[in-house]
Amino acid sequence: MKVHEYQAKEVLARYGVAVPRNKLVTGADQARAAAEELGGRVVVKAQIHAGGRGKGGGVKLADNPDEAVKLAGEILGMTLVTKQTGPEGRLVRRVLIEEALPIERELYLGIVLDRSEGFPVMMASKFGGMEIEEVAAENPDAILKAHFDPDVGLHPYLARQLAFGLGLSGDAFKAGTKLMHALARAYGDTDASLFEINPLVTTTDGRVIALDAKASFDDSAMFRHKDIAAMRDLDEEEPLEVEASKFDLNYIKLDGNIGCMVNGAGLAMATMDIIKHCGGEPANFLDVGGDASQERVAAAFRILLSDTAVKGVLVNIFGGIVRCDMVARGVVAAAEEVKLSIPLVVRLEGTNVEEGRRVLAESDLAVIVGEGMADAAEKVVAAVGGAS
Repeated sequence: MKVHEYQAKEVLARYGVAVPRNKLVTGADQARAAAEELGGRVVVKAQIHAGGRGKGGGVKLADNPDEAVKLAGEILGMTLVTKQTGPEGRLVRRVLIEEALPIERELYLGIVLDRSEGFPVMMASKFGGMEIEEVAAENPDAILKAHFDPDVGLHPYLARQLAFGLGLSGDAFKAGTKLMHALARAYGDTDASLFEINPLVTTTDGRVIALDAKASFDDSAMFRHKDIAAMRDLDEEEPLEVEASKFDLNYIKLDGNIGCMVNGAGLAMATMDIIKHCGGEPANFLDVGGDASQERVAAAFRILLSDTAVKGVLVNIFGGIVRCDMVARGVVAAAEEVKLSIPLVVRLEGTNVEEGRRVLAESDLAVIVGEGMADAAEKVVAAVGGAS
């Protein structure tokens, strides 16, 4: 689950991470009082779930409260397009008014899970303000790394190594190591999957402050963090993904035109791979789960077909716990409800497969039967117009 910058800073501040003073506003008229309270010279920042806001015109400096009102009015309601939003952009519904700081240096600091090591890794770089992927590609040695056990926290010697590597000294060194320990605690305590501070800045008066903040949290752990779960902004999420979450479906919208309904994440990944191998483009990742009910299958099929980009559907089911006949009935019910008018390829194997095939054969659907994964993929790619 992603949150906005202002929410990420709220969480980090609870753990002692230094952040700029700020005020959230949803109307331009509120910006004046916020700017006056914060000293007059402020930064006006669009709040959307995407990076690159500055390059897209969503982060601007205001020299006085009047200019803050003007800039807030320009940013609120705009459709902000960045590399991460795609060409459709995101509507800006709120802005953060933040004090302007006497910045000396811009650095990078973040934590992600390193799956190869089985531990979180804190990453730091002198190249703040840049995309960390660009830094990694152009100068991988510029990224410093320290793995740590979230139950123990970041060892002091590791924090010192990172601080030395960033070139911190004096008061900034002390403030920087303190911030790193706080960030590590926040990551472990909140079941985060990502914390990114870019840039982390040092100021001319020796402070180290998280000028920007990005955070994502493990959806499966949000039952332990009701306060963070309440930060979810459905307006920032793909509508079909929101609908899928209501039925406990694992759905992610992609850019292709072949809808996929599969049970099991591994099979779903393999299905998308083989569609690509055959020259097609998957329109989604959709895992109905190993214990899906007929109602969940029907809901999954309706959601899949709600994507107007979908020009053909591949249902690829291996019946283990879930029965093929139950899946077939769910597909038939949903297809009849939405009056399916695009090609449907179905490959069924496993528990009650013969009954499942009978249900499909006796329905009024023009089902194309796949005899195996490769055959099913070839048939659906051909049905939507051939390999691209």
